[in-house]
Amino acid sequence: MKGLILSGGKGTRLRPLTYTGAKQLVPVANKPVLFYVIEDLVEAGVTDLGIVVGDTGDQIREAVGDGSRFGARVTYIQQEAPLGIAHGIKISRDFLGDDRFVLFLGDNFIRDGIVPFVEAFQDDSLNAQILLYKVPNPEALGVAVLDERGNVVRLVEKPKEFVSDLAVIGIYMFDHHVWEAVNAIKPSKRGELEITDTIQYLVDKGLNVKASMVHGWWIDTGKMSDILEANRLVLDTFETRILGEVDANSEVYNKVVVERGARIVNSIIRGPAIIGEETQIVNSYIGPFTSIYHHCLIQDAEIEHSVVLENCRIVDIDQRIEDSLIGRNVEITRSPLKPRAYKLMLGDHSKVGLIGNGR
Repeated sequence: MKGLILSGGKGTRLRPLTYTGAKQLVPVANKPVLFYVIEDLVEAGVTDLGIVVGDTGDQIREAVGDGSRFGARVTYIQQEAPLGIAHGIKISRDFLGDDRFVLFLGDNFIRDGIVPFVEAFQDDSLNAQILLYKVPNPEALGVAVLDERGNVVRLVEKPKEFVSDLAVIGIYMFDHHVWEAVNAIKPSKRGELEITDTIQYLVDKGLNVKASMVHGWWIDTGKMSDILEANRLVLDTFETRILGEVDANSEVYNKVVVERGARIVNSIIRGPAIIGEETQIVNSYIGPFTSIYHHCLIQDAEIEHSVVLENCRIVDIDQRIEDSLIGRNVEITRSPLKPRAYKLMLGDHSKVGLIGNGR
């Protein structure tokens, strides 16, 4: 069985962060979301992987390489434009051949992995398998309607009226019958080849499409709030691990990871939290559910429930930063202007001057 990961797309819901970076490389607990996807596939025994890339393909290639670090072999497939999930399948024909495969959207995050679902799909009588997750907002997602026996009857993309609260999440499995489907469907009103139309085609043809429920948590990390929630959930599974330096004037509480080369000086880290390699935390407070990536400087500042990407400098801030996603190479320093309020989502290479306290 092969794996196909879609890592194209514009990441519009994460702008401005994704104007210059791939959304699949935004870290959750200091690991890019895409890496979790690859690890889930490898854990399930799927090691021959194709990654569909778009405008940020060079970044994906640099981060993932040939896949050997994950125990996988990676082939890159260039998509000229984000023309839909089914289009991503269609252009991968040469890589996939007639093999059965797992399709995994590169910004989806599932806690318990996919091993049981892949094992179930080893049954040759199945032509496709979709994973469902019960959601409170089905109007924002594609949903599946099941009959009384649990069989898939139809799929509806963003239903205006309630038909089901079972969202079709971004993990699918197909056999060779998918090629007939993706070649038969037409672009939707938004100009894309839709995965829901692909699956509906298979259902209408009477093929065996299995629906399986996901009972652990699942997150589509397409928005800032989703990234923060995924970060919170993963950090809460950590155990304390101190590989860097924590000086005698610092205090570390409750599930804190300090990576190699990091230094904690006269600071308080209250976990769950992770401090990345070569990052310095000086005279600062890092609160629960915060991830600080590598090569950052946090000095005379307080941060809580936030994600800070690599190479950031946050210095001399007298009000706490909370509920924020801060991009790469960002600099946040004091400014004399008023009034005072912070809630931040900053793109790469930003520089922000924050109000001071009159000193």
